[in-house]
Amino acid sequence: MKLVLDIENKKADFFIELIKSFDFVQVLKLVNDEKKSQQIQDLAEAFQDVRLHSEGKKKLKKAKDLLNEL
Repeated sequence: MKLVLDIENKKADFFIELIKSFDFVQVLKLVNDEKKSQQIQDLAEAFQDVRLHSEGKKKLKKAKDLLNEL
């Protein structure tokens, strides 16, 4: 399972050390850049939308409709 978190800077160091102490948690990448963080969050939301759509819980626009809006 992958998990994306947004943590206040003043608490981040403590939290990172805490989760590193668990043998079942592997920190893959720390992102400090705000722009990259936003892109990762947007991508995670897009994957969530796709998952909900595949479960029939959310209706997404068709690519053809999106192109027609341009």
